[in-house]
Amino acid sequence: MSINKIIFHDLQILHLLKPELKNSYISVKKNGEIVLKTPKVSDNFIQKLLLQRESWIRKQLQKVSSVQTLHVILEDEILLFGEIFSIDIDEAKELRESLQKVKISNKHGVELCYERFYKNYAFSYITQRAIYFAQVMQLRYSDLKFKKMRSRWGSCNSKGVIVFNTELIKLDKKLIDFIVVHELAHLKHMNHSKEFHALVSSYIPEAKTLTQKLKRLHTYRFV
Repeated sequence: MSINKIIFHDLQILHLLKPELKNSYISVKKNGEIVLKTPKVSDNFIQKLLLQRESWIRKQLQKVSSVQTLHVILEDEILLFGEIFSIDIDEAKELRESLQKVKISNKHGVELCYERFYKNYAFSYITQRAIYFAQVMQLRYSDLKFKKMRSRWGSCNSKGVIVFNTELIKLDKKLIDFIVVHELAHLKHMNHSKEFHALVSSYIPEAKTLTQKLKRLHTYRFV
């Protein structure tokens, strides 16, 4: 494999030449990096391909630039419900107590304290929302589980087990409720049919708007 940079109009593109590939692929990463992967092809082929996909590339770059990333200063702040708060708030008491047992120089230990805090807070808050909406929707799940996931906000299987991403607790409350209702709706419709979306919208009227908001926030999805 060889790597080089291509300048196409005002775009800088990282070109990965992989002879074993059968097709060419273009991707835009979350940091705005444009990556082109191709087998051995001519420069003319690459220019034509980029010209054909230029509009798509620029649309993806616009999406990336619209994503708002919130950075939290460890040991000083926490991110809850889409907002950054001082670690001195009452809700962060458990986290403060955990951090007192960790050396400041131990960054990994500090990060683990935050992970545990978010998981426990997610369990407490989201469980209550799930209980509430399950009663309102007259649906029953068999179990709720919480874990940090890389690609999903949540999931629901045919046995009625719902899993929520602990990262949810960092989103605003409207988005959390939307995802809770989304997963509960799968207890009745194990698909994304019109009936499923109608059920979700009957409890979350802003479902379509919130779906688009989630897409702008992260690469997570829900199933």
